[in-house]
Amino acid sequence: MAEAGTKKNRPLSPHLQIWRWGPHMLVSILHRVSGSGLAFAGLGLLLWWLGALASGPAAYESFAGWVWADLGSLDWSGTGILTGLIKLILKIVVVGISWSFFTHMSSGLRHFVLDIGAGFELGVNRLGSIVAPVAGILLTVAFWAILLLR
Repeated sequence: MAEAGTKKNRPLSPHLQIWRWGPHMLVSILHRVSGSGLAFAGLGLLLWWLGALASGPAAYESFAGWVWADLGSLDWSGTGILTGLIKLILKIVVVGISWSFFTHMSSGLRHFVLDIGAGFELGVNRLGSIVAPVAGILLTVAFWAILLLR
């Protein structure tokens, strides 16, 4: 037992001050952020899309005009600036949701491998935590390349 006056001011539990940052921390944070993005932005966009599908061709056309607008044909003068800006932001949100999906999926697959008892060796775990976010980016790029170039 420590004597009075010799007690060190240390945290009671491990904290960020004593841990070194590594790829496993980044992939954990990205997993949480991408899951939250899917839950909020993704769910809102999905509900809008399903509502437009259920409401008929005119509603779906309106949805597609906002979310899938041709950026080259947007009007950037006068009152069209706000509309063009919203359509541009919606495009960025759609790409962000696809990145969020692929990043969350890659991290989930990493967690699945860990849950079955594999990949706990330091080198393998570090490699998996580097591959997960990189795979999310590569899958997003491949998805949009296939979608836009067909």
